[in-house]
Amino acid sequence: MADWKRLAKNLILADGYIERKETEIIKKELLADGAISKSEAEFLVDLRKHAPKAVQEFHQFVFDVVKQAILADGEISKAEADWLKKFLLADGVVDDAEKQLLHELKAAAKKTSPEFEELVKTLG
Repeated sequence: MADWKRLAKNLILADGYIERKETEIIKKELLADGAISKSEAEFLVDLRKHAPKAVQEFHQFVFDVVKQAILADGEISKAEADWLKKFLLADGVVDDAEKQLLHELKAAAKKTSPEFEELVKTLG
């Protein structure tokens, strides 16, 4: 059986750039059933990590998926804070959009862990 994630990743990154049309196709297919699974979210995060360049719409879609996943229960746990830290530091730099994501998560969360608060303090 083919590894759909590897195949899709290789096709999308073949030219080194995630374009608007590719972003539209990714969104359409991943949202076809109305929800993003953990596997699909991890695929997006991995794709973003390995994309040399991508349109802003792709980055925003990844951030929206991350927000939805992290805030599913309204709380940001230690495990979620640890995962966010890995996500945000994947390329070694926390840019303004990633800082904004942290602040949006903080504002939307009903409860946050001390680890998340420290992450916001350190990276945000």
